[in-house]
Amino acid sequence: MDEYQPNPQVTDDRTLQKVGQTYADGKGEAALKAIKNVTKTYKVGPIELTVKEMKWIHLRPDYSMIDYFHVLTHDEEFDFVKVFVEIKNTSNEKVNFGPIALLKTNTGETFDWEKDIYLEELNGEIEGNSTKYGNLGFIVNASDSHAHKDKKSEEEGHKDDHSNEAKDINWIEITTSDVFDKERKKISDSQKIKIEF
Repeated sequence: MDEYQPNPQVTDDRTLQKVGQTYADGKGEAALKAIKNVTKTYKVGPIELTVKEMKWIHLRPDYSMIDYFHVLTHDEEFDFVKVFVEIKNTSNEKVNFGPIALLKTNTGETFDWEKDIYLEELNGEIEGNSTKYGNLGFIVNASDSHAHKDKKSEEEGHKDDHSNEAKDINWIEITTSDVFDKERKKISDSQKIKIEF
């Protein structure tokens, strides 16, 4: 993880190693709710996918970053689950692969790769005998965009009964993409990977 460059959109969480720790930078404030050091490698055809760690983080983005997250949630602060991965192509040929095509949580939420908040270009082509690494993260427990919390009733101490209670994230299940060669032919099936906190 030493070579990893901090993400331009998301608060750097590398120093968060104990539950309850917080870290603030110009992009916002992050608080660690759970962590799991995984460091396990999964083979998907010629790809070796190593899941280094998984974190559950509460993020309060800086005002300047709100627009970036607005397409995914209207909440001003939210939880997300993030996975730090290393992707190694062990073949000599360029292949196409996505470490997370689909992510599912024990709370019943499902996300596809387009909901990734990190946008570190981990999906797609990977040259022969090369390695990519970085984060993938997905906002969890977000209130639906149409369920805005009523500020006025909140200030007066009234809580709306159907406010979205944050549910505990106990596990995630990752489905990788299939692996395709440069002619777009499938050379390996996707894999399901379940990780518990």
